[in-house]
Amino acid sequence: MNQVIPQITAYSKIGGEAGVRRLTVSMYSAMRELPSVRELLAIHRDVDEAEQKLFEFISGWLGGPQLFMERHGHPRLRMRHMQIAVDTNMRDQWMHCMRHALDQTVEDPVFREELYQSLWSVADHMRNRLD
Repeated sequence: MNQVIPQITAYSKIGGEAGVRRLTVSMYSAMRELPSVRELLAIHRDVDEAEQKLFEFISGWLGGPQLFMERHGHPRLRMRHMQIAVDTNMRDQWMHCMRHALDQTVEDPVFREELYQSLWSVADHMRNRLD
């Protein structure tokens, strides 16, 4: 008899829906509060909407429910951000907020660093302007 071994996803490791929500709330709290990321905050028309969309995207990206795809279609991140100048400075400000959020919400240091490195790759791919 074959035994089914449950797959452990990053979504489950972060704590499922509640863990993803903690991460995204912490990330946008940092964006609202840290003076060093004022430029990043300024490019957001609706910060609450952006926070919700990040929650939906991260949920699916980590292997959980594909909320973003269900509500908005394929993420096409670069295309959706083309009207915004995303240069190295914007990437670094976004990652500064994400680092803050990961430090606040992910206890396991190895998993936290894996997430940071994976998100760094996504953020770096988003750059659409030369410095």
